[in-house]
Amino acid sequence: MLMQGNTPNPEDLHRQMLEGLKDMLNGLPKSSPQDIANELENYGYRGQEKQRQALGLMAYRHIRRLQRIVIDGENRDTLPPKQNVLMLGPTGSGKTYLVELLFQEILKLPTVIVDVTSFTESGYIGDDVKTILTRLILASEGNPMIASCGIVCLDEFDKLASSSSNARFAGQGTTKDVSGYGVQRELLAMLQGAEVVVPMDYGVSEYGQRIRMSTKDIPFIACGAFAGYQDMLESEGGSLGFQESSEADTPNLEEAESFQKYGFLPELIGRFSRIVVFPPLPEETMKLILEKNILPQFKNEFKAEGLKLTISKDAMSHIIKQAHKRGTGARGLHTELVTAIESAAFESFMQVTDAEVRIAVKKGKLQSEVIK
Repeated sequence: MLMQGNTPNPEDLHRQMLEGLKDMLNGLPKSSPQDIANELENYGYRGQEKQRQALGLMAYRHIRRLQRIVIDGENRDTLPPKQNVLMLGPTGSGKTYLVELLFQEILKLPTVIVDVTSFTESGYIGDDVKTILTRLILASEGNPMIASCGIVCLDEFDKLASSSSNARFAGQGTTKDVSGYGVQRELLAMLQGAEVVVPMDYGVSEYGQRIRMSTKDIPFIACGAFAGYQDMLESEGGSLGFQESSEADTPNLEEAESFQKYGFLPELIGRFSRIVVFPPLPEETMKLILEKNILPQFKNEFKAEGLKLTISKDAMSHIIKQAHKRGTGARGLHTELVTAIESAAFESFMQVTDAEVRIAVKKGKLQSEVIK
């Protein structure tokens, strides 16, 4: 970390941080947008092809823009601005997971994923919005220059909707307090590329060190389920394609107005140059996730205990249908399976070996049995 030990003079410190930034940019994968989108599947991301393409292209353009500015010395003003993306879709449709895999695992860019419900307007109890950038600096090993090129993912973004919204969250009125608009205003400055005074101490001590940091090169990716938003659009004769595979869209005036009715500042929504809609995952994709991503982990665990774990076709279908019924998407597949797995593990681990542990559906429920 650059801030520890004997602090060098400002010129030396600036040179060290700049060299660290250049090294980071030079070390990034030299992949095309198509390669990036395909790599996501190699890392286990299933479905959402158009959405993968949209984020893969966004990632490529972000990296190339930084390289041209920092390494090639091009004037930032001659290049397109950084791109903020708003991702809408139900729980378990792969929004946050896509950000994790793409930016943290594949590209290894400094990335922070924050739950925006923990933030409040300055002066209120709760996390200050500026500490998002503090986290980004920590993720960049203390180098603010590297942090100023990182990625910020605002998870649960829809929960920032003001309490004045008439939209409904899962059948209930909004619960966000009156500071919702205050947080939106503070985020607005960051999204549009402002100079922000950032506390270096996450505790935000009154006397702690602060630095000025630009957000001109930090893409913000906002994720949210936006429950009730589709119903609101349909009542007005519009749609953003939640129920069908949708390509990335550019928000227009009418959509900005609809987000305002939902409880957002229109100028905040206007800072997102792309809206990417994630439809619910179809059953075939859910089955693929269950077979390729989730079950192998449990099978490996049982194998280490001398057991063979098998799941019947009926059990697979039951798990998928329950996840769909509860609206939990891919995230719910693990939840539906884990109770049956735990019961099987409790009954069989260190009790039997060289046997098959089979999970099937009996009387409408998942149950396990040991077959020797």
